[in-house]
Amino acid sequence: MNKITRNNGGGQPGFHLDKRNAKLAGVCGGIADYANVDVTIVRIAFVLGAFFSLGTAALIYLAIALIAD
Repeated sequence: MNKITRNNGGGQPGFHLDKRNAKLAGVCGGIADYANVDVTIVRIAFVLGAFFSLGTAALIYLAIALIAD
């Protein structure tokens, strides 16, 4: 069977941490690369999410940073 992978031009198929565009761990860069959106939009969404979710988005960011790659 063929394995379907998603390659958005970032060099690696599937989700990965983007160390080139990293500010902290590369999570937002990886999400932006995977979703093919601007990394600034993803960063703003995480910051707003961290404020409005009372820190839950920060915990999700940390979990992704530890689990991915």
